[in-house]
Amino acid sequence: MNKAARPYVICHMVPSVDGRIVTKSWNLQDEASAEYERAARTFGADAWMIGRVSMEPYAGKSKVPKRKSTEPIPRKDFIAKRDAESYAIALDPSGKLTWKSGSIDEEHVITVLTEEVSDDYLAFLQQRGVSYLFGGAKTLNLKRVLQKLAREFGIQKLLLEGGGKINGSFLAADLIDELSLLLVPVADGGIGTPSLFDAKEGRAVARPLELISMRRRKGDLLWLRYRVKR
Repeated sequence: MNKAARPYVICHMVPSVDGRIVTKSWNLQDEASAEYERAARTFGADAWMIGRVSMEPYAGKSKVPKRKSTEPIPRKDFIAKRDAESYAIALDPSGKLTWKSGSIDEEHVITVLTEEVSDDYLAFLQQRGVSYLFGGAKTLNLKRVLQKLAREFGIQKLLLEGGGKINGSFLAADLIDELSLLLVPVADGGIGTPSLFDAKEGRAVARPLELISMRRRKGDLLWLRYRVKR
């Protein structure tokens, strides 16, 4: 079991040159996705993490049944599997994902919740074999979540592939160690669309970066890697 305080976090994304991350209108070739996955594999990460909306296509659709028991379920972490080769982690504070199973392509599923989720939902996750961790009573404490991932599952390296708000929350909490960007040769120009980091309105905490490497990839993509300076 890994003894690290928390996993090493790499934010791995595919933004436009102006930092936008909604790719639907960019007419990307399949090669861009392939390059993204190839780059991701080079990190040898133990897990990847995304938010609820992005995870919905992977989770599938099921019905959360009503429990017959009236005995309350304690708000304690549930570990269905500890020895998986890789983990798929969802940030789902309100417990809205309706999982078909406890795995995605043989990667064990871990979902991160708040204590406000229902007993019916917790029983449903246990029945599906989905591990769950509580990140807080009403909101998620991301540092605490990372510490639990290291302690309970031995996760040492994690790919953060979230939306702007999730990435921004990790950035604001100073929990990103490295930034991996496959810069797409597109200038988006959209106003109000999600960007790489959407931490808060107005001036936010700026994190200085140190360039690790810069490589040109197929399709005129530019792979930039930065280390967060501390």
